[in-house]
Amino acid sequence: MTMKLHGRRDLYWVGLALLAISGSPMCLCFQSTLPTHGMGFNVKYGHPMSQDFASDRGPSNKRKSETNRRLSPLLITKTFFERLERRSGKDYSWIRPLTQPVSKLMKQDIAKRREVYISDWTDGFNNLKKVIPAILFLYFACLSPAISFGTIASQLTNNSIGVVEFLLSAGASGMAYAVFCGQPMAFIAPTGLTLAFISGLFRFCTLNGVPFFPVYTWVGLWTSFFFTLLGLGGSSTLIRFCTRFTDEVFNGLLSLNFIYEAVASLRRNFVQADPMNLTTPFVALGMALTTFWSTMAVTAFERSKYLNQKARTLVKDFGPVVIFVAMSFINTLPVFKKYAVQTLSVPDTFQLSGGRSFLVPFNAIPLKMKLLCSLPAVLLTALFYMDQNISVRVVNNPDNKLKKGSAYNLDMVALGLITGVLSIFGLPWMCGATVQSMNHVRAMTDTKFNPDTEESEITNVTETRLTGFVIHAMIASSVLLLPYIRLVPIPVVSGVFLFLGRKLMSGNSFLQRVRDSFVEKARLPEDHPIQTLGRKRMGLFTLIQVFCLMGLWTFKSNPSTAIFFPSVIGMLMAIRSIVLPKMFSEDELVELGDPTPDKHLDDGFFD
Repeated sequence: MTMKLHGRRDLYWVGLALLAISGSPMCLCFQSTLPTHGMGFNVKYGHPMSQDFASDRGPSNKRKSETNRRLSPLLITKTFFERLERRSGKDYSWIRPLTQPVSKLMKQDIAKRREVYISDWTDGFNNLKKVIPAILFLYFACLSPAISFGTIASQLTNNSIGVVEFLLSAGASGMAYAVFCGQPMAFIAPTGLTLAFISGLFRFCTLNGVPFFPVYTWVGLWTSFFFTLLGLGGSSTLIRFCTRFTDEVFNGLLSLNFIYEAVASLRRNFVQADPMNLTTPFVALGMALTTFWSTMAVTAFERSKYLNQKARTLVKDFGPVVIFVAMSFINTLPVFKKYAVQTLSVPDTFQLSGGRSFLVPFNAIPLKMKLLCSLPAVLLTALFYMDQNISVRVVNNPDNKLKKGSAYNLDMVALGLITGVLSIFGLPWMCGATVQSMNHVRAMTDTKFNPDTEESEITNVTETRLTGFVIHAMIASSVLLLPYIRLVPIPVVSGVFLFLGRKLMSGNSFLQRVRDSFVEKARLPEDHPIQTLGRKRMGLFTLIQVFCLMGLWTFKSNPSTAIFFPSVIGMLMAIRSIVLPKMFSEDELVELGDPTPDKHLDDGFFD
């Protein structure tokens, strides 16, 4: 849309509206610096008022009645556009939506979650037999990435951000998110994509001789501002145009990142070992694979035919915790201790990296640089928008049979505010964690084996905030248990990473199509895309996704381009909306499970 402003008064009023909407204290500065020639001035409220506008106010008694009530800047902005349009004859409808920063969708999210907020807590207390094993397993499942990413971040940022910061941030932000979010079954946690952005930002600051933490804080504050406004404005509805094509490539990237970190850790043991004595690396490899395979086995035990349903459920719930503790204990036995398998590297005492203070000196950079920090914040906001909404949408998938509904906008506002607080203290940013969120849903799910279909069917899901709050409270308190955390072998953590990455692959039709490309056609179901479209058409669609995944991985892995990585994720949406419709018909896209949203809003494909 093309828009022109004629005259200084037009520019003045539009600028004043934007500042009033944002609640910025700069509004007063804006009023005092612009000329008031040709304008009346409302001394009582400090709002300049055009004489043209004053003529619209009617008789003096009406003016008195209006001046007797206090008007906020936000209320004035809701009415003055109509007068501005009458006077100038121009259309200002493009800015009018900004006068209502809290959208109806946001209000609906709040009302929806208010009805079930108490039950979000009581449901957990009423089903402690499900909650307790879920807390124990997910504590280690969430603790492992925090420690691992903290260790990696310490290396990438020259010990500016380390394990203690990641534990504090993951714990405190997870507790806050459990209290204020709209979908308590979703978790926020450190992610490889966010770590790649932090690494790129640190590299940029180092190369340009700019202090890292002040820049980090201002990028985070701008991101908090942008992301909170997006949530208040109801922008989460746009995520429906991010189709399954994008979801599957994105989740494939997350899964690949977990598996890569595990394999890289195990490979490092062989690289650093004495070539004439590889016993320790092979012992570490054995521990990792044992942890992975045994955890996969116990989580799948519920579908077996052994014992009764109650016993199988008990094995599934407590099995992963027992395996994690048992493998850590085995490493302390003399027979294994002689191999000197590497354990987690954490500080001996509680302190931030480099001995810095909690509060970042965010005024240590000039005003111009503070404003320029909004540019990388736009990229980080884009990453958060994609990562957060895709993660929560996976949780809200109808296949999971959740009953309390979604509140995407409330989730975004909660994360936006949390990001602002973390930035002030220089703690690492958290974002939607698909792997941990889906494992949370599965841990709180009751299933029953159906002998007719030979598959497990979901009977109930305990939707509660209790698990998320307690798990992250335990993670935050882990800073007091640093000497004990040092006993956990790194290969055991690698085994958990392999398990989490493999579980995220489940249900990803993109990865299933890669596998089915090598399956005999006669052995595939009748409704499979190979049967309906042919192997070539399905293969072409899948190959495009493979190239997209390779491109994302290459861009993320390159330190010089990692900071721009979020913009590349947005390219997936452009490829899906512009390129693919020219290569595939809509019927073919439907058969591939990726219908175009704006063509099927009334068909039941999209909410």
